[in-house]
Amino acid sequence: MLVHHTKNKGDLGVLQAKVDLFEKGFIILMPQTEHAPFDLVAYRDERFYRVQVKYRAAVRGQLSFPLSTCWADRHGVHTVPIDRRSIDLLCIYCPDTRRCYYVDPREVGRGVQLRIAPPRNQQKKRIRRAEDYLQIPASVLGVPAGSANPLESQDDVRQSSGPTVPA
Repeated sequence: MLVHHTKNKGDLGVLQAKVDLFEKGFIILMPQTEHAPFDLVAYRDERFYRVQVKYRAAVRGQLSFPLSTCWADRHGVHTVPIDRRSIDLLCIYCPDTRRCYYVDPREVGRGVQLRIAPPRNQQKKRIRRAEDYLQIPASVLGVPAGSANPLESQDDVRQSSGPTVPA
């Protein structure tokens, strides 16, 4: 049996994110397809959050993550920018620290760089320390990204109010 190394890394990242989000009090929901723009849905306080999970090892003391996704098939390597309207939260799992870091996709540019170790040149400004991203950003816990209305109030999403009795 062939093992797809990058697929295993992605699966580990999603598994770690599920555990971390569960420990933060979320119910975890999984899409029935691998072709959704998000890897899982976290639910808490009557709100749904679409979460894209990435596995990234530290390089030179930082985690770098471009806001794009890529895959390879028989036609070559494909890179597509992440649609920020289709996700509410980015979760970056780092195997070096064994931690998940959470970023609001609306508040970053074309990529994310989180510092795990202090920079060698002692730079202090414009540094994103990874330890500051261990919790879900408050900006995410408000209204889902790409939507003026919470997901529950959108017309195409039905909410049950409890068991119904047929008439």
